[in-house]
Amino acid sequence: MGIPFLTLSGISFSYFTETEQTLAVSDLSFSVDDGEFAAIVGPSGCGKTSVLSLIMGLYKPQAGRVLFRKPDVRIGYMLQRDHLLEWRTVEQNVLLGLEVQHRLTNETHRRALALLDAYGLGAFRSYRPGQLSGGMRQKVALIRTLALSPELLLLDEPFSALDYQTRLQLSDEVYRIIREQNKTALLVTHDISEAVSMADRVFVFSKRPSHVKTVFETGFDPALSPLARRHTPEFLSQYDRVWKEIDR
Repeated sequence: MGIPFLTLSGISFSYFTETEQTLAVSDLSFSVDDGEFAAIVGPSGCGKTSVLSLIMGLYKPQAGRVLFRKPDVRIGYMLQRDHLLEWRTVEQNVLLGLEVQHRLTNETHRRALALLDAYGLGAFRSYRPGQLSGGMRQKVALIRTLALSPELLLLDEPFSALDYQTRLQLSDEVYRIIREQNKTALLVTHDISEAVSMADRVFVFSKRPSHVKTVFETGFDPALSPLARRHTPEFLSQYDRVWKEIDR
């Protein structure tokens, strides 16, 4: 085995207020391999989103290290809400990150438009976000992230604001896009079905202060879509394994 793409080693992190300190994460360690799709599940309030912020460098751990296989890894962050700007068109929203990072060139503009075309949104480039469905808005948010050519995608409950049917459809599309773009991805979700159907491995976090209780290999063929995985005989047993670990 080679060096993992991402490693968290012995991470401890606390929140501070004027009157108290809350230990959120304690001696947390796990790694994600290059090209892997991993997921984090666990009880509410166990620090899953905080871990993504630590990986992004938005927070600094009190102990331990966040390590990447190589320096200057480009990270994309897809949030629960799409945060599209209503006064900008779909095309202008997709270009926003490139503008902010002063990386908007003819070449990066063409690549962003090619992503819109490739994933079924080219005909909507002049639309405003308010004219799109919730699932389409999240696809625009993903393409905005991909336009920055990230090597690691952090997905923080990206489907939680959508209705159930749209969640299923969009998880299939997002999974396909991430696999086609050959990205390494780490998904945080409260939805065990979502984690099991999308991930190669599922990290189960403990209650706060969190650490990794168990790691499950889902064992599915990466060519199988999340929806197809849900219809396999193995899916329910995988779901039960994760659920029992969270519940105990």
